[in-house]
Formats: sequence, C-alpha cells, structure tokens
Amino acid sequence: MTATTLFYLLISIIVISFIIDTILSALNAKHYNDKIPFELADVYDEKEYQKSQVYKKKNAQFSKITSLFSITLTLFFFFLDGFKYVDNFARNFTENPILIALLFFGVILIGSDLLTTPFSYYKTFVIEESFGFNKSTRTLFWIDKIKGLVMSSFLGGGILALVIEFYQIFGENFWVYAWILMALFTVFMNLFYAKLIVPLFNKQTPLENGELKTAIEAYAKKVGFKLDAIFVIDGSKRSTKANAYFSGFGSQKRITLFDTLINDLEIPEIVAVLAHEVGHYKKKHILFNLFTSLLLTGFMLFLLSLFINMPLFSEALGVAIPSFHIGLIAFGILYTPVSEITGIFMNYISRIFEYQADNYAKETNTAIPLISALKKLSKNSLSNLTPHPAYVFMHYSHPTLFERIQNLKKE
Repeated sequence: MTATTLFYLLISIIVISFIIDTILSALNAKHYNDKIPFELADVYDEKEYQKSQVYKKKNAQFSKITSLFSITLTLFFFFLDGFKYVDNFARNFTENPILIALLFFGVILIGSDLLTTPFSYYKTFVIEESFGFNKSTRTLFWIDKIKGLVMSSFLGGGILALVIEFYQIFGENFWVYAWILMALFTVFMNLFYAKLIVPLFNKQTPLENGELKTAIEAYAKKVGFKLDAIFVIDGSKRSTKANAYFSGFGSQKRITLFDTLINDLEIPEIVAVLAHEVGHYKKKHILFNLFTSLLLTGFMLFLLSLFINMPLFSEALGVAIPSFHIGLIAFGILYTPVSEITGIFMNYISRIFEYQADNYAKETNTAIPLISALKKLSKNSLSNLTPHPAYVFMHYSHPTLFERIQNLKKE
C-alpha cells in the first residue's frame, strides 16, 4: 500500500462514518411525528408533546450543523497538511519525543476546543435555556471548561507520556505494560471517581435522615444490599434533568441521587429507580462492563503495537519524521470500524442489562412505581418516544421507554 492510498483510505473511513451517522439521524427524524404508542399516551399532554417535538427538531438541526462543521474542519486539516505543521511546530521547542507528543496533541485539542466551544455555548445558553433545562451560569460554564481542560491535560497527558515511555523502553511489547497501566487506572477511577473527580464539579452531601432515607434503607435491607453511602448531588446547578447512578464496588460502592430526581419523583418512584441500580450491582453488570472494557482495551493496544512502527502512517499524513503520536492518529482512524462494531455490541449487551435490572426492580419491589418514574423522567427531559429502530440499534445503550414498559408489564 502506498502513502497516497492510505491517506485516501483514512479519508474514506471519516466520510463513510459521517454519511452513516447522517443517514441514521435522518431516519430518526422521520419518526418524530409517529403516533405515540397507547402505553405512552399519558407521558405528554398536547402542549408538552408539541414542546417535545420542537425540542427534538431543534436538536436535530443543531446536530446537523455541528457534524457538518466538524467533518469540514477535519477534511481541511487533512488536505492542508495540518498534522505536518503542528508536528513541525512541536519540534521547534524540543527533541524529546514525549514532550513533542504532548505539545502536538495539546495544540490540536486546544485548537479543536476553541473552535467547538461556541457550539456548546449555544447549545447550553440558547437551546437548553429556551426549553427551561439550563440552570448553569456563564461563569460556571467557563469554570467547568477550564477545570475540564486542566483535568484532561493532567490525566490524559500523564497516561500518554507513560505509554510513550513504555514504547521507548520495551519496543513492540509496550502494549502489555500500557494495558496494565490502563487497567490500574480504570479500576482506580471506578473505585474513587465519586470521591476524587465529582467534587471538582459538584457538591455531594449525605442524604439527610427522613422518610426517603428510611425507605431506601428498608429496601436495601430487604434485598440484602449493604449500603454504606447515599449521596445527593447538586445537579440542579447546571440542569433540570434528573439522574441517579451507582458507582464503585466492594467497600467503595455508593448510590448518588441528583437533587432534581428527589424533586421530580415521589418516594416509591425513587426507591424503584434505586432498585433498578441495585439490580445492576446484584447481576454483576458493573464487573462485566469493567472486565469487557479491559479486554477491548488490551485488544486495541495489541493491534496498535503491530502497526505503530510503520513509517507509512507518517508518510500518509504528510509528516517527514515517523513518530508514535502520528502513528497513533492514523491507527485511531483505521480502528474506527472496529470500535463501531464493538460499540454496537456493547450497546446491545447494555440494553439486555437494562431489562435485567428492570426485572430485578420489579421482582424485589413492584413494576408500577418504576413505570411511573420512567415516564416522568422521559417527560421532564422531553425524550423522543418514537425513535427509529436502526438509530436505537446503533446508538442506544438503553431500550426505548416503550420497550421497557412493555417488559415491565409482562407477567
């Protein structure tokens, strides 16, 4: 294969991915006006339904614009030898391969963030705010941006530096050590994310004594779930949308409730949502996802080790000096079809797990409050009740609301 052939193969992968996503989004949009199933007729009244339609269409239109901007920017960068200029820029400051790589990715990521920030700003303060979802201030928006940039630079840059160091020391066997590093990091983040990362962005407080805490503790005791920590997070400082999640395992496990969830749902509905989350733990979904993620990471790193040495990667991107960071860019694009396939598989498994967690909640509690909770959460977030099956198959990690309710109503 020549460098020119590889270049156009990379371009083809980018363009085909864009076309597939565009087709799926168009198919999904065609279903916006479908008749709502009878089981979901009580989710929206007429006024709310019209509001949800407008919200879906505005988001779809905005997504078209951002996707088109993104691919146009990417293609210009490829055809105008952007990687060559950024690589030369980084090499003007140092000859150290790790520092060159950090500068290279730093310039690209900061440049990309500067160009896309106006879109996220518009999304937050125009679209989300016009529908009553946004509660973030402009100051908080920029503080989040800065914190996110610093955190991603520290964590991402540190991991990249170590992986390149492994590559320099161990050669093609670097992937084994990189895999161990990623495994340790993943397990560490699963255990301590709620304690170390979340507090940088949100305030977490223990759930106060009262009827809700008593009801949750009674359910946990009933199903033999040792619950040491129930926290409330101030999600309302950014959005009205509600959520709850389970994090950690072993002695570090905790349940976190968004304050918006507590405000939106009745106590039996909150307990039902938590029963669903406990179902994920009891069915060992968290451990499965962690184990599978580590396997896929190892597979990707092994493939990377087979191709990272190829000078053809650098030639295809117009860069004179072969390097790990340029090889990583080319490999990342070539790996896109594989990641799409594994993503579809993981979404499929995730939807099965959601059914299992729903069933656990139904068996250990009752289906009625969970159905009610799911309907309220969908209504309050103006969810799409009639997505296209192909879009669901490709992108949804959860079954649709209709499918979940059908399953919960089964005897």
